[in-house]
Amino acid sequence: MNLLKDIIFTKDDVVPMYLQIVNSLTLNISKGNIKIDERLPSINSFSKEYNISRDTVEKAYNVLKKKKVIIGKKGKGVYVNSTELISKINVLFLINKLSPYKLKIYYSFIKSIGEKYHTDFEIYHCDETLFLSLLEKNNNRYDYYVILPHFKSLNSKQTHLRKESIKALKKIPAEKLIIMDNNDLHIEGDIIEIYQDFENDIYNALKSGLKKIAKYTRLNLIIAKGESYPYLDKICFGFMKFCNAHLFDFRILNKIEEENIINEGDLFVVIADDDLVKLIDLIDVKGFEMSKNVGVISYNETPFKRLLNISVISTDFSKMGKTAAEMIINNKKGKVKNPFSLVFRNSI
Repeated sequence: MNLLKDIIFTKDDVVPMYLQIVNSLTLNISKGNIKIDERLPSINSFSKEYNISRDTVEKAYNVLKKKKVIIGKKGKGVYVNSTELISKINVLFLINKLSPYKLKIYYSFIKSIGEKYHTDFEIYHCDETLFLSLLEKNNNRYDYYVILPHFKSLNSKQTHLRKESIKALKKIPAEKLIIMDNNDLHIEGDIIEIYQDFENDIYNALKSGLKKIAKYTRLNLIIAKGESYPYLDKICFGFMKFCNAHLFDFRILNKIEEENIINEGDLFVVIADDDLVKLIDLIDVKGFEMSKNVGVISYNETPFKRLLNISVISTDFSKMGKTAAEMIINNKKGKVKNPFSLVFRNSI
């Protein structure tokens, strides 16, 4: 292996460059492509070959030194030091987008999986072409593939890509595959699957708060227009099913508008955090008080919502990551529905 030719980095990747260097070198050491006691390129050589700043390369090398993966020998350079990586179990964690919720799953997974496992992190930005490319690039390189498969709704041009995505997932051996957050693709076999049931989750969460919700005269779901993800459709269906089952007047709103959007007795279920901020501002402008004049329930828990005492309906993202890690460690298979609940606060 030519260290200055055979390692590939992507400068427009979301993952910081120094971490890409750390992950790439670590993976190649664990696979035996870079041997124990092999001398690594100097910081200057590495920087020049890849047109990367010296500070970035030095930062990556320092991380590897702290992990005792490499060691500096005075007057001789930097060498591969650790034999631990050879026995590590390698995991690819592939997420659809960089959001606080998805990162919470990832960080919980990393915290729970333990030191025997080395995890690489990739993002495909809900782009099926990039998704397929990343799976092809990483084919047979990992012991486990943890994947959050969220794609946009199909149009005629995307049908072929969707078939290819499912085909690519099915090529991963069942014992290596962990599907997270979404069970729409119906991947058969003895796999690990931890999922949300978006339609029934929102229905059951709202039903659990029926006594408090019953004081409102109209329920409003605010869900961004133009977003084309199947899980948003499921949230809509679950919301409408609840309203129809319990005889609530309701509206589906695609954006926050000042004119005629808010009246006393309205309860709002808000999906996007940006819309939540706009709604709170509008409530203040109208001189209304949450829980007294109008109600607000936000989708997905965050520290910001806890601080503002906003009620939420949310899955337990930390639990999702922890469950996946524990099932891998204990070699358990099967489908697990992740907990989902309504958290009551002062906004309803």
